[in-house]
Amino acid sequence: MPSDGLSLIRKWGTYGLFFLFAGWCVLAFKHDIVQIDLSTLAHAQAALLAVAGLSLLNYALRVVRWRIYLKQLGYRFTWRFTALSFMAGFAFTLSPGKLGEIVRSRYYLPKGLSVGALTGAFFVERLMDLLAMIVLASVVLTELQHYRFFFWVAVALVVGLLAVLALIPWGRVRLSFGQGLIHMLAQAQRFLTPKMLTYGLLIGLVAWLAEALGLKLLADLQEAAPIAVTSAIGIYALSIIVGALSFLPGGLGSTEAVMSALLVTHGMSAPQAILTTLVCRLLTLWFAVAIGWLCVWQLRRHAN
Repeated sequence: MPSDGLSLIRKWGTYGLFFLFAGWCVLAFKHDIVQIDLSTLAHAQAALLAVAGLSLLNYALRVVRWRIYLKQLGYRFTWRFTALSFMAGFAFTLSPGKLGEIVRSRYYLPKGLSVGALTGAFFVERLMDLLAMIVLASVVLTELQHYRFFFWVAVALVVGLLAVLALIPWGRVRLSFGQGLIHMLAQAQRFLTPKMLTYGLLIGLVAWLAEALGLKLLADLQEAAPIAVTSAIGIYALSIIVGALSFLPGGLGSTEAVMSALLVTHGMSAPQAILTTLVCRLLTLWFAVAIGWLCVWQLRRHAN
């Protein structure tokens, strides 16, 4: 079968599985879904705008980090191009493991950057995000007994990958085994200096903390037992970790299931937890996807 045919099968197969899962969720939780009360959102425009603003802060900080990474590769671009090209990757967030965001490389190849250098930067960026989530989740680890397994899997994954990236002499390995993946891993080492690791982690912590605080604002709209700031941070971070480890497109399904379940354990009813989760994902994941497509359109318009 031609490669184009295989890619189409993989693409539509992925979305087909997602819609099947979504349908199953609707059937399984229809009793709770029909009880969702949207009236709590009727007079919450200020809170919703604040949550959207926190998401924009997340995106802006990650653009700053991406510009630092590009500078480390020896390239300086305008803030406009850097922001548009970085956020254009959000349009492909719904690919497994967010690997579709690597499509942003198409905007840099004509400017001289190699695919290996870009994927190396992208790989470390995602690793720093996962490490930031681990740090944020650790603030309430004692409350999240049932999800400790996912936490420690993420810890082992990040520590193992950082050790492999830092200790193996990828330059010599590349001479023995060729290009491709080895070249990407060799490029990733450029971002593992103490200075770059500090920048990457601190920016990631502040960026993802902003979105976690958005969950706290949304939870406060519900008439349920108050959720502490630390609990909201831990719930958000652990939900994202589980979504990342699931390798489902955008963590869809797994992230929502964990977030809703944890909100219920903190005093919300199932309908309130589902509503809070859906609005949170709308103002984080889907907001990013919408912005991503706007950036893709802008880049294509100026390319023509």
